[in-house]
Amino acid sequence: MTVDDDLQKILEMIAAAGRLPYREVPLAEARAGYQVMVSLLDPEEEPIHRTQDRTIPGPAGEIPVRIYWPRETVLGESLGIFIFLHGGGFVIGDLDTHDPLCRRLCNRGGCIVVSVDYRLAPEHPFPAGGQDCIAAMQWCASNAMELGGDSRRLAIGGDSAGGNLSAVCALYARDNGGPDLKLQLLIYPGVAPRMDSPSHAAFGDGYLLTRENMDWFMEQYTGGRDLTDDPSFAPLIASDHGNLAPAEIIVAGYDPLRDEGIAYADVLTAAGVRANLVNYEGAVHAFIQFHGSSAACREAVEHCGTVLKQALA
Repeated sequence: MTVDDDLQKILEMIAAAGRLPYREVPLAEARAGYQVMVSLLDPEEEPIHRTQDRTIPGPAGEIPVRIYWPRETVLGESLGIFIFLHGGGFVIGDLDTHDPLCRRLCNRGGCIVVSVDYRLAPEHPFPAGGQDCIAAMQWCASNAMELGGDSRRLAIGGDSAGGNLSAVCALYARDNGGPDLKLQLLIYPGVAPRMDSPSHAAFGDGYLLTRENMDWFMEQYTGGRDLTDDPSFAPLIASDHGNLAPAEIIVAGYDPLRDEGIAYADVLTAAGVRANLVNYEGAVHAFIQFHGSSAACREAVEHCGTVLKQALA
């Protein structure tokens, strides 16, 4: 299998632009550059019934969220709720970088989407972001009715770092009396304690997500601490994966994180958890955000919408 033609063109375009490694640019520029990339590769703003920007209580102050509704509900009706946690290496990314994706997941999943602007490193290193995500998950469960949602029909998910945080939230929910999640949607999640898999070695340079940038992300997120024995940092090493929410795990064939997602599907299955793995073999990291430029992305978004609709029916 070779890199998908659409995605190969994107890789060539990025290479020609001569992007500097994140550690060589100011933090604000790194964050702005991510938004620019997404805007170029997915410029269309898909119509949505309604959105609302607001804040919810968090462990260290108010957490900004953006809530999406696919349609108005009639009296007595409620919708499932999908809590979305964005990617970006725990350092970049926000409500705007993932707004196009959240609109599409809301429309295709027929569910309310709550996108969480959790605290980022290095200003707020581990475990701040995860604490915010757990608080948002609990808030959604407690306030579902206010949103027009059903607290019995909750799912959580995200891409890359957001996939990590979603897995962390699922572990927390199991171990702390809920909420009862119907699905964890993990899109090329980073869940391992170390970057030492064959896919890290094979695809750590030239496939969008580089080893150099991953090292930088981890330096910011960990604050220089060794967290490799902490399952809240690396869900793959949790001592028990039983009784977790069913998982839909999406990986990309040319992604350094590919083997981590595969390994997580394996440990969940071995623990008796229903886990479905989908490998987009010609795809690269971050492809789920390239809707306007990639047929593989469009296929994956449709798949995620179907999975959400079924899980939250």
